[in-house]
Amino acid sequence: MYFSFIIPVYNRPDEIEELLKSLSVQDFKEDFEVVIVEDGSTIPCDEVVKKYEGKLFISYFNKPNSGPGDSRNFGMQHAMGSYFLILDSDCILPEHYLSSVDANLKKNYVDCFGGPDAALDSFSSIQKAINFTMTSFLTTGGVRGGTEKIGKFQPRSFNMGLSRKAFEASNGFGNIHPGEDPDLTIRLWQLGYKTKLFSDSYVYHKRRIDFNKFYKQVNKFGKSRPILDSWYPKYSKLTFWMPTLFLLGMLISLLLVPFGIVLPMRIYLAYFIFLFYICSVETMSLWIGILSVFAAFIQFFGYGIGFLQSFVKIRLLKQEPQSAFPELFFKK
Repeated sequence: MYFSFIIPVYNRPDEIEELLKSLSVQDFKEDFEVVIVEDGSTIPCDEVVKKYEGKLFISYFNKPNSGPGDSRNFGMQHAMGSYFLILDSDCILPEHYLSSVDANLKKNYVDCFGGPDAALDSFSSIQKAINFTMTSFLTTGGVRGGTEKIGKFQPRSFNMGLSRKAFEASNGFGNIHPGEDPDLTIRLWQLGYKTKLFSDSYVYHKRRIDFNKFYKQVNKFGKSRPILDSWYPKYSKLTFWMPTLFLLGMLISLLLVPFGIVLPMRIYLAYFIFLFYICSVETMSLWIGILSVFAAFIQFFGYGIGFLQSFVKIRLLKQEPQSAFPELFFKK
Protein backbone atom coordinates (compact mmCIF):
# COMPACT_ATOMS: atom_id res chain seq x y z
CA MET A 1 0.00 0.00 0.00
CA TYR A 2 1.42 3.35 -1.06
CA PHE A 3 0.53 6.31 1.18
CA SER A 4 0.11 9.93 0.11
CA PHE A 5 -0.11 12.61 2.79
CA ILE A 6 -2.54 15.36 1.77
CA ILE A 7 -1.86 18.71 3.43
CA PRO A 8 -3.68 21.94 2.49
CA VAL A 9 -1.96 25.09 3.72
CA TYR A 10 -2.96 28.73 3.88
CA ASN A 11 -0.39 31.33 4.99
CA ARG A 12 1.32 29.00 7.46
CA PRO A 13 4.91 28.31 6.35
CA ASP A 14 6.16 27.98 9.95
CA GLU A 15 3.62 25.27 10.72
CA ILE A 16 4.45 23.38 7.54
CA GLU A 17 8.12 23.36 8.49
CA GLU A 18 7.35 21.67 11.82
CA LEU A 19 5.08 19.14 10.10
CA LEU A 20 7.60 18.33 7.37
CA LYS A 21 10.33 17.93 9.96
CA SER A 22 8.22 15.35 11.81
CA LEU A 23 7.46 13.57 8.52
CA SER A 24 11.17 13.39 7.69
CA VAL A 25 11.93 11.34 10.83
CA GLN A 26 9.14 8.75 10.56
CA ASP A 27 10.30 5.24 11.44
CA PHE A 28 8.26 3.77 8.56
CA LYS A 29 10.62 1.85 6.25
CA GLU A 30 8.76 2.17 2.95
CA ASP A 31 8.42 5.10 0.56
CA PHE A 32 5.54 7.56 0.81
CA GLU A 33 4.47 10.81 -0.82
CA VAL A 34 3.76 14.23 0.68
CA VAL A 35 1.29 16.39 -1.28
CA ILE A 36 1.16 20.04 -0.20
CA VAL A 37 -1.59 22.21 -1.66
CA GLU A 38 -1.08 25.95 -1.29
CA ASP A 39 -4.66 27.29 -1.09
CA GLY A 40 -4.16 30.76 -2.53
CA SER A 41 -1.70 31.82 0.17
CA THR A 42 -0.22 35.30 0.16
CA ILE A 43 2.62 33.94 2.33
CA PRO A 44 3.66 30.79 0.44
CA CYS A 45 5.68 27.94 1.89
CA ASP A 46 7.68 27.11 -1.28
CA GLU A 47 11.02 27.95 0.36
CA VAL A 48 10.23 25.64 3.27
CA VAL A 49 9.26 22.86 0.87
CA LYS A 50 12.57 23.20 -0.98
CA LYS A 51 14.44 22.51 2.27
CA TYR A 52 12.85 19.08 2.53
CA GLU A 53 12.87 17.98 -1.12
CA GLY A 54 15.98 15.87 -0.53
CA LYS A 55 14.54 14.27 2.59
CA LEU A 56 10.95 13.65 1.44
CA PHE A 57 9.20 12.92 -1.84
CA ILE A 58 7.10 16.09 -2.07
CA SER A 59 4.54 17.18 -4.64
CA TYR A 60 3.84 20.90 -4.27
CA PHE A 61 0.86 22.67 -5.86
CA ASN A 62 -0.32 26.27 -5.81
CA LYS A 63 -3.96 27.06 -6.60
CA PRO A 64 -6.52 29.85 -6.05
CA ASN A 65 -8.20 29.94 -2.65
CA SER A 66 -11.22 27.63 -2.49
CA GLY A 67 -11.13 26.29 1.07
CA PRO A 68 -9.58 23.29 2.81
CA GLY A 69 -12.10 20.72 1.58
CA ASP A 70 -11.65 21.55 -2.07
CA SER A 71 -7.87 21.76 -1.58
CA ARG A 72 -7.85 18.26 -0.09
CA ASN A 73 -9.81 17.02 -3.08
CA PHE A 74 -7.32 18.73 -5.39
CA GLY A 75 -4.45 17.05 -3.57
CA MET A 76 -6.04 13.60 -3.76
CA GLN A 77 -6.77 14.06 -7.46
CA HIS A 78 -3.09 14.73 -8.10
CA ALA A 79 -1.64 12.23 -5.61
CA MET A 80 -0.03 8.92 -6.56
CA GLY A 81 -1.05 6.88 -3.53
CA SER A 82 -3.69 4.19 -3.09
CA TYR A 83 -4.43 5.49 0.41
CA PHE A 84 -4.55 9.14 1.46
CA LEU A 85 -3.56 10.46 4.90
CA ILE A 86 -5.15 13.86 5.44
CA LEU A 87 -3.63 16.28 7.94
CA ASP A 88 -4.05 19.90 8.97
CA SER A 89 -0.96 22.06 8.54
CA ASP A 90 -0.85 22.76 12.30
CA CYS A 91 -0.12 19.11 13.15
CA ILE A 92 3.12 17.48 14.22
CA LEU A 93 3.52 13.70 13.96
CA PRO A 94 5.11 11.32 16.45
CA GLU A 95 7.80 9.14 14.88
CA HIS A 96 5.61 6.04 14.93
CA TYR A 97 2.56 7.62 13.26
CA LEU A 98 2.85 6.08 9.80
CA SER A 99 3.96 2.70 11.15
CA SER A 100 0.93 2.73 13.44
CA VAL A 101 -1.44 3.54 10.58
CA ASP A 102 0.08 0.82 8.40
CA ALA A 103 -0.19 -1.79 11.18
CA ASN A 104 -3.81 -0.87 11.93
CA LEU A 105 -4.83 -1.09 8.28
CA LYS A 106 -3.14 -4.47 7.89
CA LYS A 107 -4.87 -5.75 11.01
CA ASN A 108 -8.34 -4.32 10.41
CA TYR A 109 -8.65 -2.59 7.05
CA VAL A 110 -11.20 0.19 6.58
CA ASP A 111 -11.58 2.66 3.73
CA CYS A 112 -11.76 5.58 6.14
CA PHE A 113 -10.25 6.01 9.61
CA GLY A 114 -9.65 8.79 12.06
CA GLY A 115 -7.18 9.26 14.87
CA PRO A 116 -7.13 11.39 18.04
CA ASP A 117 -4.92 14.33 18.88
CA ALA A 118 -2.69 15.32 21.77
CA ALA A 119 -0.57 18.28 22.93
CA LEU A 120 3.21 18.59 22.99
CA ASP A 121 5.08 20.03 25.95
CA SER A 122 6.22 22.87 23.69
CA PHE A 123 2.65 24.07 23.08
CA SER A 124 1.55 27.27 24.82
CA SER A 125 -0.58 27.13 27.96
CA ILE A 126 -3.63 28.33 26.02
CA GLN A 127 -3.08 25.67 23.36
CA LYS A 128 -2.84 22.99 26.04
CA ALA A 129 -6.01 24.25 27.73
CA ILE A 130 -7.89 24.28 24.42
CA ASN A 131 -6.57 20.81 23.61
CA PHE A 132 -7.78 19.52 26.97
CA THR A 133 -11.20 21.08 26.47
CA MET A 134 -11.51 19.71 22.93
CA THR A 135 -10.55 16.17 23.97
CA SER A 136 -11.87 15.75 27.51
CA PHE A 137 -14.77 13.46 28.40
CA LEU A 138 -15.98 16.30 30.62
CA THR A 139 -16.84 18.52 27.66
CA THR A 140 -17.79 17.69 24.07
CA GLY A 141 -14.38 16.17 23.32
CA GLY A 142 -14.82 12.45 23.93
CA VAL A 143 -14.03 10.91 20.59
CA ARG A 144 -11.29 13.43 19.82
CA GLY A 145 -9.65 12.35 23.04
CA GLY A 146 -9.42 8.79 21.81
CA THR A 147 -12.56 7.05 23.07
CA GLU A 148 -15.09 5.78 20.59
CA LYS A 149 -18.57 6.68 21.81
CA ILE A 150 -21.88 5.06 20.97
CA GLY A 151 -22.59 4.92 17.26
CA LYS A 152 -20.24 5.18 14.32
CA PHE A 153 -16.99 7.08 14.52
CA GLN A 154 -16.74 10.27 12.49
CA PRO A 155 -13.11 11.00 11.52
CA ARG A 156 -11.85 14.58 11.47
CA SER A 157 -9.60 15.86 8.72
CA PHE A 158 -6.83 17.01 11.05
CA ASN A 159 -6.04 13.26 11.20
CA MET A 160 -7.96 11.19 8.67
CA GLY A 161 -7.26 8.32 6.30
CA LEU A 162 -9.23 7.73 3.10
CA SER A 163 -8.73 5.13 0.39
CA ARG A 164 -8.58 6.20 -3.24
CA LYS A 165 -11.55 3.93 -3.91
CA ALA A 166 -13.68 5.68 -1.27
CA PHE A 167 -12.57 9.11 -2.47
CA GLU A 168 -13.52 8.40 -6.07
CA ALA A 169 -16.89 6.91 -5.06
CA SER A 170 -17.80 9.85 -2.79
CA ASN A 171 -16.16 12.70 -4.76
CA GLY A 172 -14.46 13.72 -1.54
CA PHE A 173 -15.20 16.76 0.58
CA GLY A 174 -18.06 19.19 0.00
CA ASN A 175 -17.78 22.98 0.11
CA ILE A 176 -19.13 23.54 3.64
CA HIS A 177 -16.51 24.52 6.23
CA PRO A 178 -16.48 23.55 8.98
CA GLY A 179 -18.73 20.53 8.71
CA GLU A 180 -17.04 18.96 5.69
CA ASP A 181 -15.75 16.06 7.77
CA PRO A 182 -19.09 14.68 9.08
CA ASP A 183 -20.64 15.46 5.69
CA LEU A 184 -18.10 13.22 3.95
CA THR A 185 -18.34 10.52 6.63
CA ILE A 186 -22.12 10.25 6.37
CA ARG A 187 -21.97 10.05 2.58
CA LEU A 188 -19.39 7.26 2.92
CA TRP A 189 -21.71 5.38 5.27
CA GLN A 190 -24.54 5.77 2.77
CA LEU A 191 -22.28 4.25 0.11
CA GLY A 192 -21.59 1.26 2.34
CA TYR A 193 -18.09 2.17 3.51
CA LYS A 194 -17.02 1.68 7.13
CA THR A 195 -15.12 4.08 9.37
CA LYS A 196 -13.04 3.33 12.44
CA LEU A 197 -11.02 5.02 15.16
CA PHE A 198 -7.31 4.14 15.30
CA SER A 199 -6.71 5.26 18.86
CA ASP A 200 -2.92 4.81 18.75
CA SER A 201 -2.48 6.75 15.49
CA TYR A 202 -2.52 10.16 17.12
CA VAL A 203 -1.10 13.51 16.07
CA TYR A 204 -0.02 16.57 18.02
CA HIS A 205 -2.50 19.26 17.02
CA LYS A 206 -1.76 22.91 17.78
CA ARG A 207 -5.32 24.16 17.21
CA ARG A 208 -6.05 27.86 17.81
CA ILE A 209 -3.46 30.02 19.52
CA ASP A 210 -5.85 32.37 21.35
CA PHE A 211 -9.37 32.36 22.77
CA ASN A 212 -10.76 34.79 20.21
CA LYS A 213 -9.86 32.48 17.31
CA PHE A 214 -11.09 29.50 19.32
CA TYR A 215 -14.47 31.17 19.82
CA LYS A 216 -14.85 31.84 16.10
CA GLN A 217 -13.97 28.22 15.35
CA VAL A 218 -16.44 26.59 17.75
CA ASN A 219 -19.14 29.11 16.83
CA LYS A 220 -18.87 27.93 13.22
CA PHE A 221 -18.99 24.32 14.41
CA GLY A 222 -22.28 25.12 16.12
CA LYS A 223 -23.70 26.80 13.04
CA SER A 224 -22.81 23.90 10.76
CA ARG A 225 -24.48 21.18 12.83
CA PRO A 226 -28.16 22.06 12.16
CA ILE A 227 -27.28 22.35 8.48
CA LEU A 228 -25.90 18.81 8.52
CA ASP A 229 -28.93 17.62 10.47
CA SER A 230 -31.20 19.09 7.81
CA TRP A 231 -29.24 17.26 5.10
CA TYR A 232 -29.02 13.98 6.99
CA PRO A 233 -31.92 13.80 9.52
CA LYS A 234 -31.27 10.10 10.08
CA TYR A 235 -28.00 10.97 11.81
CA SER A 236 -29.30 13.82 13.96
CA LYS A 237 -28.84 13.28 17.71
CA LEU A 238 -30.22 14.93 20.82
CA THR A 239 -26.65 15.12 22.17
CA PHE A 240 -25.90 17.80 19.56
CA TRP A 241 -28.10 20.08 21.69
CA MET A 242 -25.89 19.63 24.77
CA PRO A 243 -23.82 22.86 24.52
CA THR A 244 -26.95 24.96 23.86
CA LEU A 245 -28.86 23.34 26.75
CA PHE A 246 -25.81 23.76 28.98
CA LEU A 247 -25.70 27.45 28.14
CA LEU A 248 -29.45 28.01 28.62
CA GLY A 249 -29.32 26.09 31.89
CA MET A 250 -26.54 28.32 33.17
CA LEU A 251 -28.49 31.44 32.23
CA ILE A 252 -31.59 30.19 34.04
CA SER A 253 -29.46 29.26 37.06
CA LEU A 254 -28.07 32.80 37.24
CA LEU A 255 -31.57 34.29 37.01
CA LEU A 256 -32.74 32.09 39.90
CA VAL A 257 -30.00 33.23 42.29
CA PRO A 258 -31.68 36.58 43.26
CA PHE A 259 -34.75 34.55 44.28
CA GLY A 260 -32.74 32.44 46.69
CA ILE A 261 -32.61 29.35 44.45
CA VAL A 262 -28.89 28.65 44.36
CA LEU A 263 -28.62 24.87 43.94
CA PRO A 264 -28.54 24.88 40.11
CA MET A 265 -25.76 27.49 40.11
CA ARG A 266 -23.82 25.48 42.69
CA ILE A 267 -23.98 22.46 40.38
CA TYR A 268 -22.47 24.52 37.57
CA LEU A 269 -19.75 25.83 39.89
CA ALA A 270 -19.02 22.28 41.02
CA TYR A 271 -18.69 21.21 37.40
CA PHE A 272 -16.16 23.93 36.57
CA ILE A 273 -14.20 23.23 39.77
CA PHE A 274 -14.04 19.54 38.85
CA LEU A 275 -12.95 20.47 35.31
CA PHE A 276 -10.22 22.68 36.77
CA TYR A 277 -9.08 19.86 39.08
CA ILE A 278 -8.92 17.18 36.37
CA CYS A 279 -7.08 19.43 33.94
CA SER A 280 -4.62 20.58 36.60
CA VAL A 281 -3.82 16.97 37.52
CA GLU A 282 -3.49 15.79 33.91
CA THR A 283 -1.31 18.71 32.84
CA MET A 284 0.39 19.19 36.22
CA SER A 285 -0.32 22.91 35.96
CA LEU A 286 -2.75 25.01 37.98
CA TRP A 287 -2.50 27.77 35.36
CA ILE A 288 -3.56 25.46 32.54
CA GLY A 289 -6.34 24.24 34.81
CA ILE A 290 -7.60 27.82 35.18
CA LEU A 291 -7.33 28.41 31.44
CA SER A 292 -9.27 25.20 30.76
CA VAL A 293 -12.26 26.66 32.61
CA PHE A 294 -12.21 29.68 30.30
CA ALA A 295 -11.75 27.40 27.27
CA ALA A 296 -14.69 25.20 28.30
CA PHE A 297 -16.96 28.21 28.79
CA ILE A 298 -15.95 29.58 25.39
CA GLN A 299 -16.56 26.18 23.83
CA PHE A 300 -20.07 25.84 25.28
CA PHE A 301 -20.94 29.49 24.68
CA GLY A 302 -19.58 29.71 21.13
CA TYR A 303 -20.98 26.38 19.95
CA GLY A 304 -24.26 26.80 21.82
CA ILE A 305 -24.99 30.26 20.42
CA GLY A 306 -24.02 29.19 16.90
CA PHE A 307 -26.16 26.05 17.08
CA LEU A 308 -29.22 27.92 18.36
CA GLN A 309 -28.87 30.66 15.74
CA SER A 310 -28.54 28.08 12.97
CA PHE A 311 -31.40 25.93 14.28
CA VAL A 312 -33.76 28.90 14.14
CA LYS A 313 -32.72 29.94 10.64
CA ILE A 314 -32.35 26.50 9.07
CA ARG A 315 -34.83 24.25 10.86
CA LEU A 316 -37.56 26.70 11.90
CA LEU A 317 -37.43 29.46 9.27
CA LYS A 318 -36.37 27.02 6.51
CA GLN A 319 -33.73 29.37 5.11
CA GLU A 320 -31.23 28.11 2.56
CA PRO A 321 -27.90 27.38 4.33
CA GLN A 322 -25.79 29.25 1.76
CA SER A 323 -27.96 32.35 2.15
CA ALA A 324 -28.26 32.15 5.94
CA PHE A 325 -24.54 31.52 6.56
CA PRO A 326 -22.47 32.37 3.48
CA GLU A 327 -19.31 32.39 5.65
CA LEU A 328 -19.61 28.60 5.97
CA PHE A 329 -19.41 27.92 2.25
CA PHE A 330 -16.50 28.28 -0.13
CA LYS A 331 -17.18 29.07 -3.76
CA LYS A 332 -15.37 26.78 -6.17
